[in-house]
Amino acid sequence: MARATGTTRRHLPPTSFLRVFEPLRAFDDDDQLLIAAQRGLPRAEFEERAAAEALGRITRPVSDPFPHHAPERFRVLHYPGADGRTTAYFCPDQLALRATLAAEQLDGSMRPQLLELLIPDVAREANAGRIGHEDFAEGLASLHTRSATWGVPFGWFVVLREDDHCEIDEDVDGINSVRLSAPAVQVLERVRYAAASLAVNAPELDMLDELTALSEWLQLFHPESVVELDYGRVADLVWPDDSPHDIRLGIESLAEGDMLGAAASYRRLASRWLRIRQLARAS
Repeated sequence: MARATGTTRRHLPPTSFLRVFEPLRAFDDDDQLLIAAQRGLPRAEFEERAAAEALGRITRPVSDPFPHHAPERFRVLHYPGADGRTTAYFCPDQLALRATLAAEQLDGSMRPQLLELLIPDVAREANAGRIGHEDFAEGLASLHTRSATWGVPFGWFVVLREDDHCEIDEDVDGINSVRLSAPAVQVLERVRYAAASLAVNAPELDMLDELTALSEWLQLFHPESVVELDYGRVADLVWPDDSPHDIRLGIESLAEGDMLGAAASYRRLASRWLRIRQLARAS
């Protein structure tokens, strides 16, 4: 259990992440050199620095939320093996790529005048020049991190379970994050089983498309990777969380034809996250 100051993280919107950490041999020589130079940084300190830099970008005197030239950074996950020894796995931050994707998602979801105020065209053009079209396309094909603000997508609870390896990052003010992790091979089995069950018993559910997309995404990475669900600051609002159990029970109930059981599981799940959604809409 990590104890570190999470002050800066508390100034940003609660965001959850689904990440893939790959073994060192999955990276090229240049990335391995960067990893060797960074791997001593504790995870809590990494997250605090990342939050401080994000806050700095969005409060610049000139509106420009994009990161500028900086070497790639890697999160480190120490995952315990069957023999009790831990192995290090690595996830590239891919910050420039993720910032570009976030900006594109905002385009069309808010008024053009407000979008121009938050992300001026000149800043977007400069960011596009720094990344380059080929680098953007290549990075997009191997994006290691998915994110969600003010909640956790329900499909992610199929991926990780409450009894998986767990790390809690907290300080005197509360929980900064809870991170669950499991081997990618095991995760893929869970996703495929759940998708197959929904395809037979509830093909109309949106979660089926979500699980299909997750399965395709996870297959892009090294087979010995580890998948992590990082609740972020959302954890302080819901942990301990029974959502993985409710999702699993709901899918099992559908497979057994128990519609009442499936409905009860969904009601518990929805009511648990209703308060989070209400906080997201609060002014």
